[in-house]
This record gives sequence, C-alpha cells and structure tokens, in this order.
Amino acid sequence: MEQNEYDNIIVAYEPVWAIGTGQTAEENQILEAHNLIKKTLKSIFDNNIPTLYGGSVTADNASLLIKIDHVDGFLIGGASLKSESFCQIIKNIT
Repeated sequence: MEQNEYDNIIVAYEPVWAIGTGQTAEENQILEAHNLIKKTLKSIFDNNIPTLYGGSVTADNASLLIKIDHVDGFLIGGASLKSESFCQIIKNIT
C-alpha cells in the first residue's frame, strides 16, 4: 500500500452491546478499546489511522467523548437522522 493510500482508511469502533440500545460505553472501556485499535493499526500500517467511536453518541455526551484519548471522531447513528441533533453534536465538539 502506498503512503498516500493510508489517507483513505478510517476505523470505527462500536461495542456490539451498544448497537441500537441507547447505551454508551464507559470512558475507560472506550479508552481501552481505542488504545488497542491504535496500537494494532500502528503495527500493521506504521501510520496514524483515524479511529471513530460509535455507540449512542448524542449532543449531550459528544463533548465528553471527543476528549477521550485516541477518539478522533464519531460514527453517529440515530442522532444523525435528525438534523437538529446532528448539528448540535457538531457544535458541541467544535
């Protein structure tokens, strides 16, 4: 793989138990998972691949979740279906 092709890779992590439940993982769970993902990706690609967190990201929790180490952004599910909530997430993290 050429170096510039790494720019096309993004990895998203969502705990299987969080899918469609409205439950968000605890900060330490997210940190542990993202640390492992980053370490694994670094060993394979020797590059910094962005990792997204998905798992009931909302306007209420986005500003806290984005501060967790190695969370580079979000994979937003249900909240993306309503433009107001989606826009509020963006406002809360920028």
